[in-house]
Amino acid sequence: MVRPGDLGDSELTRWRELQKADPSLDNPFLSIEFALAMDRLRDYVRVAVLHDGSGIAGFFPYERHSFGIGKPLGGFLTTCHGLIAAPGLELDARALLRACKLTVFDFDHMVAGQPTFAPYEADVRPAPVMDFTAGFDAWLDQVKSNSPKNLKTVRYKERKLGREQGDLRFEYASADPEVLRVLLGWKSDQYRRTGRVDRFAQPWIVELIDLMHAEHSSDFGGVLTMLYAGDTPVAGHFGLRTATTLVGWFPAYDTEYARYSPGIVHHLQMAEAAATAGLQMVDMGKGGKEYKDWLKSGVLYVAEGRVSRPSPTAAVHWMGRTPFNKARTIVLDRPSLYRAADRVLKGFGRVRSSLRPEPAKQAVKEPTGAN
Repeated sequence: MVRPGDLGDSELTRWRELQKADPSLDNPFLSIEFALAMDRLRDYVRVAVLHDGSGIAGFFPYERHSFGIGKPLGGFLTTCHGLIAAPGLELDARALLRACKLTVFDFDHMVAGQPTFAPYEADVRPAPVMDFTAGFDAWLDQVKSNSPKNLKTVRYKERKLGREQGDLRFEYASADPEVLRVLLGWKSDQYRRTGRVDRFAQPWIVELIDLMHAEHSSDFGGVLTMLYAGDTPVAGHFGLRTATTLVGWFPAYDTEYARYSPGIVHHLQMAEAAATAGLQMVDMGKGGKEYKDWLKSGVLYVAEGRVSRPSPTAAVHWMGRTPFNKARTIVLDRPSLYRAADRVLKGFGRVRSSLRPEPAKQAVKEPTGAN
């Protein structure tokens, strides 16, 4: 058990080899670059290096919190985790926890079907993807087949946005940190407006995104995209990619232009730009957003579950987490409950916003389009 930053060159090379050898591991949150960035910012990041008789058989990245509570690397920030190992590698999960000095390990976006964790999967869910392996036009045909009316409506709003607000321009893989700040400002506003916790209130998360934005290798990188109407940014996204897969992470838009559905317009243009850049897939992640069902042309599967060793800590942890996880599953399985919960959170967000004191006026002008 070491910190990712303590791995040597041969170990880093082996990590990349194992990841590339298994298509189910083609996700940037499983890349060594993400583990190294997390290690720079968080003291609790560890990786178990797994050996067999012939050498390194795999890697198990994780977070070790107080009382031996184990969490996936990146926790709630990420949409994929698991063992980076050769296909079919099977370990005794409880023995793995014991070696890592963990009493319990909760997961909710595990690569489904990994032999070590499959016996502990409590639920397996689809993660919709945009698949471009047959070409962008084939994907667009599938989107049209999913809902011709939706595509026609979005294309109409796209033309209307350009006509009324200025010619549309799409920027792929922007390196401008000010553009990133505009996007994060929109996202913070969305979190507050919808009653969610603002993730960017934690400085280390903003620093992590800055580190990811600066990564630009052939196998890994941060991808910042922005849709402009004239010179005004109206919708954007920041995600991570491998050589072939872009993973959705932080999409947002300027609510001033909400009547044009700029977020969906952006996603259509992002799909075309990603395919043109040579990517084969956009992983939109599991979740209850209706637009994902419309844009998808395939699915991946991720699992939720829990492994524990007998201990008082594990028992207390079970009592605190299991009822919540079951309640969340019930809500996600029932669209009417999901919509009702979303309305409650948005109402809470509006109340909270109305109680927040007005910010002091600043001499520095906000970036164009920021909220």
